[in-house]
Amino acid sequence: MPEGHVIHRLARALGDTFMGEELAISSPQGRFAVEAAHLDGSELIATEAIGKHLFLRFDVPGPDYVHIHLGLIGKLQLAPSAPPRGAVRLRVDDGRTAADLRGPQWCRLVGADVREEVFASSGPDPIRTDMDPAVGYDRLRRSGKPIAALLMDQRIAAGVGNIYRAEVLYRHRLDPDVPGREITPRTWRTIYADLAALMADGVRQGRIDTVLDEHTPEAQGRPARDDPHGGEVYVYRRQGQPCLVCGTEIRSRLLEGRNLYWCPRCQRRKHAA
Repeated sequence: MPEGHVIHRLARALGDTFMGEELAISSPQGRFAVEAAHLDGSELIATEAIGKHLFLRFDVPGPDYVHIHLGLIGKLQLAPSAPPRGAVRLRVDDGRTAADLRGPQWCRLVGADVREEVFASSGPDPIRTDMDPAVGYDRLRRSGKPIAALLMDQRIAAGVGNIYRAEVLYRHRLDPDVPGREITPRTWRTIYADLAALMADGVRQGRIDTVLDEHTPEAQGRPARDDPHGGEVYVYRRQGQPCLVCGTEIRSRLLEGRNLYWCPRCQRRKHAA
């Protein structure tokens, strides 16, 4: 499932490409055909993301937002206009560029009330500057679950996925099993601020890089990471490999259905330094 920076990049790309244009909206697959007909010929007037939710707003009466959640297999891709291929749920086309949506978890036409409900139920999104991290902390501190599980809860930090949770915990040497109720306000502020910086960089670069300058391949004389997710990381998908800092073997285990990665030597702290 894409992490939050991918959704923000899509919101930005769609806005840059289609904003203010009269658009051909269709559903080649047919599953969004009625809604697409309502939108066809309209203009895109706003795009925004919160966490893993994408909203596209069109200048039409009645429901005017397309709410998209890519889920595990969904893809939204921009390419030069050409006949659609495969099961395209939604196509947005200005005659030069087409955006094709395939396999989303959600693609629905909604009103402002649903958008507001999604925002209200989401935790603060570290990429957005209009969010209050205290909202996430208020939910975090009530739980006895491990911090590593809670960081994947979209009601606590919207948009954070498996890579960012593993990496931010490593960067602050935090034990992934510390219960949420033992995380101090200062530690939460440190985690959130680092997520904000890392994820904003992900929006700019289109990849996730979390290592400090002294731990890059160039600085350490090691091969660059070869992984379809891209980017240089400390622990994510590095189980069985030596820690870039201490050399201890990186470990992995299942936590609430997702693989957790950590260094048992470096990550012993309960509080951020």
